[in-house]
Amino acid sequence: MPFLTAPDGVRLAYSQHGPASGAAVVLLAGFRAPGTSWRFQVPALVAAGYRVTVLDLRGHGAADPSPVGTTMATRASDVDVLLRHLGISDAVLVGGSMGASTIWAYVAEFGESRVRAAVSVDQTPRMLNGDGWDHGFYGYDAANRDTYFATTIPETGMGTPLWRKPVRTLRLLRAMAGVSREFRPGDLGLLNDHARADWRTVIASFSRPVLFVAGAESEYWPSSHAAAAAALAPRGSSAVVERAGHATNMEQWRAVNGGLANFASRAGESA
Repeated sequence: MPFLTAPDGVRLAYSQHGPASGAAVVLLAGFRAPGTSWRFQVPALVAAGYRVTVLDLRGHGAADPSPVGTTMATRASDVDVLLRHLGISDAVLVGGSMGASTIWAYVAEFGESRVRAAVSVDQTPRMLNGDGWDHGFYGYDAANRDTYFATTIPETGMGTPLWRKPVRTLRLLRAMAGVSREFRPGDLGLLNDHARADWRTVIASFSRPVLFVAGAESEYWPSSHAAAAAALAPRGSSAVVERAGHATNMEQWRAVNGGLANFASRAGESA
């Protein structure tokens, strides 16, 4: 797996798949998830003719750990390093969970000139509930804003229990093989920065096509976040994947693959 070095010396890792002449799709995984979490999407996108790049950001997969002080802006800079290194100037950025928020962090820091379209897979644009927004992380509001994510990602008791979805859980475990359950200090700082972010104004100013996908049985937030986020975007659309939890692209990969390929194709036609 090739590596590249961020300005602060942290090594990032990436892999590329498909024809060099294909339109660019860049896949960004969720919090601490490795690039292998996209294992079900890469073959389908390659078969459709895309040049797929899977990025292991700091704290992911083969990349170096996240140093203390890592923020969403840091992740945005890492994406910029990759796009410039590979000369990618017209990418469909696809992010799952925090990977989706990383897209908005990138657009906020560097603009949308290198982005053809974006796809957000089960990530609300604002995790904090309140002030007219009730599509955030279950149980997270102004009263516990500074403590809710202090040590871990809280259990919500929502969604479908793992024991009731054995096949989907097996897919998830295979895709996330080797990921430690232990959070490093740099991970926790990033998690809290992510939880406090509000990307709604960035989405409202994003002029490219964007698709918001929600898992109908997400453990973290109501699926209504997808339609609410799409309503903010000038060219937004949304979809809810039935019988899918937060790991939507792994639990119901066929549905995600079909929707992703169709969206990427339409985005290319409208570019």
